[in-house]
Amino acid sequence: MWAERLKNCMKIAIPPVFWLGVWQLAALLVGRELLLPGPLAVAKALCALAVTGDFWLSALMTLLRVFLGLLWGTAAGTALAFLTHFSRWASALLAPAVKVVRATPVVSFILLVYLWVTRAAIPAVISGLMVLPVVWGSVTAGLAAVDPQLLEMAGTYRFSRLKTLRLIYLPSLRGHFTAGLLTAFGLAWKSGVAAEVICPPTLAIGSRLQAARLVLETPELFAWTLVIIALSLALERLLRLLLERGERV
Repeated sequence: MWAERLKNCMKIAIPPVFWLGVWQLAALLVGRELLLPGPLAVAKALCALAVTGDFWLSALMTLLRVFLGLLWGTAAGTALAFLTHFSRWASALLAPAVKVVRATPVVSFILLVYLWVTRAAIPAVISGLMVLPVVWGSVTAGLAAVDPQLLEMAGTYRFSRLKTLRLIYLPSLRGHFTAGLLTAFGLAWKSGVAAEVICPPTLAIGSRLQAARLVLETPELFAWTLVIIALSLALERLLRLLLERGERV
C-alpha cells in the first residue's frame, strides 16, 4: 500500500521537478536574467506580487471579463445553432457569417473592436466572439446527430416542443455541448488576455504583462505568465467537474 502511494507520488512529482531542472539549467546557460530568469527569481517575483492588492484585483477583473465573454458567446452560439438548424433561410444567411468569425484572426478583431467599444469592454467582446463559433459548431453537430427515429416517435405520440427538446434534443446535445464549451473556455481565456495586452484596461492581467514588458521586468513577466497558466488549468478543471456533475443529474 505504501509502495503504491510512493509510486503515485513520484509520478506526480517527477515531471515538474524535471522541467524545473531544465528551466534552471537553461537559465544558467543563458546567464542573463533579463532574457531568461530562473525559477527562484520568478518565484520571488510572484511572492512579491501576491502580497499586493492590485495582483488580486487584476486577476479578478480578468476572470470577470473572460466569464462574461464566455457567457454571452455561449448563449449566442447556442441560439444561432438552433436557428440555423431549424431554418434554412437562417442557415443560408447566418452560417457563412459565423464561419467568417471563426476564420478571422483574433488580432484583427481586437483592433476593429477597439474602434467601437471602450477599452474595458474589449476583452469580454473578444472572448465572446471566439466562443460563439465553437459553441455554434458543437451544438449544430449535436442537433444533426439526433436520432430521426426518436423524432418520429415524438411526432407519433404528439410530444410538445418543450417535451421533445427536454427528452430528445438535450440528451443528444450534452456530450457535444460539453466538449465545445471546454474548448471555447480555453479560447476565451487566451483571447481575453491577448486583448488586455493589446488594449490594456486599468486592472487586468494583460495590462500587468504589458507593463512588465515595457520596464523589462522579465521575472515579473514570467510570474504573470505562470498565473495565467495556473488559472487556466484550475478553471478548466473546475468547469469540467461542473459539466460532468450536470450530466449525471
